[in-house]
Amino acid sequence: MGRLAQTDGLTEIQQEILRTVRDFVDKEILPVATDLEHRDEYPAQIVEGLKELGVFGLMIPEEYGGLGESLLTYALCVEEIARGWMSVSGIINTHFIVAYMLKQHGTQEQKDYFLPKMALGEIRGAFSMSEPGLGSDVSAISTKGERDGDDFVLTGQKMWLTNGGTSSLVAVLCRTDEGHPEGTAPHKSMTTFLIEKEPGFGEVRPGLTIPGKIEKMGYKGVDTTELILDGLRIPADRVLGGTTGRGFYQMMDGVEVGRVNVAARGCGVAQRAFELGVAYAQQRSTFGKPIAQHQAIQFKLAEMATKVEAAHAMMVNAARKKDSGQRNDLEAGMAKYLASEYCKEVVEDAFRIHGGYGFSKEYEIERLYREAPMLLIGEGTAEIQKMIIGRRLLEEYRILG
Repeated sequence: MGRLAQTDGLTEIQQEILRTVRDFVDKEILPVATDLEHRDEYPAQIVEGLKELGVFGLMIPEEYGGLGESLLTYALCVEEIARGWMSVSGIINTHFIVAYMLKQHGTQEQKDYFLPKMALGEIRGAFSMSEPGLGSDVSAISTKGERDGDDFVLTGQKMWLTNGGTSSLVAVLCRTDEGHPEGTAPHKSMTTFLIEKEPGFGEVRPGLTIPGKIEKMGYKGVDTTELILDGLRIPADRVLGGTTGRGFYQMMDGVEVGRVNVAARGCGVAQRAFELGVAYAQQRSTFGKPIAQHQAIQFKLAEMATKVEAAHAMMVNAARKKDSGQRNDLEAGMAKYLASEYCKEVVEDAFRIHGGYGFSKEYEIERLYREAPMLLIGEGTAEIQKMIIGRRLLEEYRILG
């Protein structure tokens, strides 16, 4: 373990959890990640190993069979896992966001039913806001949930579901006009539905179809899908929290912690890129000496290491703020923006250090080069983060009078 990206003030339990996860990454993920990624193969054996370690229940309270750990512990684990293979951290992240939303907003019956099985990884979660053609404009969603007796009938099309095929529980944001007069703000007429389904593709239950995997440049292994709702009937007790019209706030709360997670992923990928770059620079020689002894390469390494350290510090700060019970949307937005941008830059510098070999699929940096761009758009684009940051700064620094 190198000097970079250390975290002060961790308890012995946190340190032990991180050592265990890091050991798992080094032994079980790094040796197979590139081969699985090139085959676009779901890492079933890795997922089973993480289930056994208890990672799927890391933040689920102990009363429901989880470890009851903090967002900081979770984010540091994600950083380690993303250092091994970012796709694996994506499998966990969507599950974690749904579990977090249930813990924070679910009814007692919903918590009792879902959380113990989620802690064991028996139920694995996915969540869905986006739709074709609207991207980050969540308020424009058109998928509808209409009351029909004791049920709701859901109709519409969702896009970009991580774990869409392998998950067995999907939290889906829909528009519900029930009890909301005309002219109600769009975000006040949205509801989160908890949809249980069989893993797989095709029509996985009547009225619910997962067409298949979306082919992607990177972020392979994990399945990213569409979700088509065509008259899907959902009982009213599967409205998250039991009350319609609260979906937007519930989802935004989940995305806020999800942004800390994406920042942690950026930190992990950047760390791995730095490790590969600094190692290769000491092994490759030009003009009679290792390229690490050339000033041009030392400057790159210095810039890369500084970015790794800065991104890690901001991610840790955002997690600790949320753990303290304070609002952290500003810090989470900043951390996600900085970590994803720095990740892209560190990966590119490591790619340049590798020279022509960076373009070869035999070298790990080629995989990281295709993975890093996803972080620029996942959980809200860089531009969305800057909008959030700017608005929050104007709230904080408003001129009075």
